[in-house]
Amino acid sequence: MTSREFLESVLALRPRVAVFDCDGTLWAPDAGERFLRWEIRHGLLPDDVAHWVERRYADYLAGKVEEETMCGEMVTIHAGLPVSAIAEAAGRFFSEQIAEKIFPAMRELVRRLRAQGAEVWTVSSSNEWIIQEGMRCFGIPAERVLAAAVEVVAGRATDRLLRVPSGPGKPAVIERHVGAEVDAALGNSIWDREMLAMARHAFAINPNRDLEQVARERGWSLFWPDLHETLESDEKAAAGEDR
Repeated sequence: MTSREFLESVLALRPRVAVFDCDGTLWAPDAGERFLRWEIRHGLLPDDVAHWVERRYADYLAGKVEEETMCGEMVTIHAGLPVSAIAEAAGRFFSEQIAEKIFPAMRELVRRLRAQGAEVWTVSSSNEWIIQEGMRCFGIPAERVLAAAVEVVAGRATDRLLRVPSGPGKPAVIERHVGAEVDAALGNSIWDREMLAMARHAFAINPNRDLEQVARERGWSLFWPDLHETLESDEKAAAGEDR
């Protein structure tokens, strides 16, 4: 399926509500993991916290820490830090490491869905500071970002989790905040399976092996976007958003 065929197949459905995963779906890298390593390298976290989370992440990669637990801890490690400083760091990080790795076809799809009047939401287990920054590139407001988040008190992050949308947590947070039937859901990993299953139309984007198998078994649409392709209308939209 070409990018144009994929775009038209989604747009033809005229979804009223569309929900997107982010890492691996809207852009190629895992922004959550990259931000963790970036903030350690740039000294955003205290040394003891940085050393602890590095060991913890190694345990996660070894299968000793569950996905949802690790995603939550990658947010709670910021407890005590000013949210303004975290958000500023997330902005620099996204600009340096992720922005140029947005899939052109996915940026174009979101632009055209919004032009059709669709309500577009993003649901991610990465922290909301990164995802909110990324959504500036797509024109999606912060109130439609459902990402991993902690309670904020007096302008500082706490260690009290508000949500970690991963696996079954994704449809749960969608049901709580969106308040409407999901017409289209798009995701790339097995942690998006439940979110895709709740939608009228499911799209496995750049799927990992586990999700690809599920998608083929359930007859979901599959699409592998090209990071390096150029879409004329996407170029024009990006130029307008940068002004």
